[in-house]
Amino acid sequence: MTAEARSVRIIRTVLETLRPAINVELWDGTCIGNYDGPSLVINDPTIVRQMILKPNYDTLIDIWVSGRIDIKNGTIFDVANTKIDGKLKQKLKDLPKWKLLKDLPALVFAGKPAVPQAIDGKAPFVSGSNKDAISHHYDVSNAFYKLFLDERMVYTCGYFTNWDNDIHRAQKDKLELICRKLRLKSGDRLLDIGCGWGALLIYAVQNFGVTGTGVSLSEAQTKLARERIKALGLENKITIHIKSYTELDDKFDKISSIGMFEHVGIENYDQYFSTVNRLLRPGGLYMHHAITRRMKKNQKAFKRKSAEHLALVKYIFPGGELDHLGMTVENLEGHGFEVHDVENLREHYGRTCQLWHEKLYANFDKAAAEIGYAKARLWILYLAGCSLAFKRGTVQINQTLASKRSRSLVAVPQTRADIYADF
Repeated sequence: MTAEARSVRIIRTVLETLRPAINVELWDGTCIGNYDGPSLVINDPTIVRQMILKPNYDTLIDIWVSGRIDIKNGTIFDVANTKIDGKLKQKLKDLPKWKLLKDLPALVFAGKPAVPQAIDGKAPFVSGSNKDAISHHYDVSNAFYKLFLDERMVYTCGYFTNWDNDIHRAQKDKLELICRKLRLKSGDRLLDIGCGWGALLIYAVQNFGVTGTGVSLSEAQTKLARERIKALGLENKITIHIKSYTELDDKFDKISSIGMFEHVGIENYDQYFSTVNRLLRPGGLYMHHAITRRMKKNQKAFKRKSAEHLALVKYIFPGGELDHLGMTVENLEGHGFEVHDVENLREHYGRTCQLWHEKLYANFDKAAAEIGYAKARLWILYLAGCSLAFKRGTVQINQTLASKRSRSLVAVPQTRADIYADF
């Protein structure tokens, strides 16, 4: 019996046991299942052997970005939400192991699998070439981000006053929410750490009369941000520096950090919070908007990272680390801040990532032309995976408002009615 025939038999055995409510189409045209809806398409028989030898997230990512496995008439969300007949853990125990073992040795010792061929004329993503094909998260073009972000180019969690709102409205409302929480007023000096394409600074200057300063380490993003600022005639109101926040030596009434803290690294937290405190005027407000992981029963358990988290850090956020909410509050209080509000926006980020995924999926051909087929498929997988992680509570995102500790009253009113009214 050939290796391909053994691969088919293994796939059939697994499907007959798990009984997922989804069609599976094989490389030879075989279709298993008769369901209305999407189909999981397996384009290459060698992935069975690859999964046997290395059953981990690296392998799954490799076979996805190569196009050797795909989805027809649906998306990753459809596959992720596929139901099986019973509980997965029990079904896995029910797999007929002796039956599978008849075919496994022949596949394992079948020799080196062939290099996957290009699919639909697109270059394959060969196992072991990850480092060459996947670069740093922000090392892609502005044109690529335009394919799935909103009109303001906001690459952080949106805020949905209605779940039916589109991404443009959600991001506008998020900027408004941040400005209201910071109680921005005319004449305030606002610092945005990791300002991206300058959307928050532009919005705050135009709608709240502040003077804005931004810092960023991305030359490409800063170039576009400066172009947009110039086009709006705001050069005398907004300044963006390509430097680290640690290099600043000034004082600000309000400081925002929206979606950059994940890159700081736990060992640098002391320097980070000390610097923010140094830059903030007494009584000034600081908005800390960051992704967190759930705290476990103890620190040892928290430090054990899941396979999903390790894959995310490896492929998307090299060197990125997430704290837990308690660590955020502890660091703020330990570095001279008073915490006033914490708001969890986890479901909002789940919705945001899904809308990003939908836009990128619709523009996939343009994305592949811009950054390459493999990397574009990685981003499709990444955005869908992030959406599911936030929706299922694997990760959280919190907006934490704090002030520089003062013995006098701070600029936070006794109620929060002004924040949420009239959205």
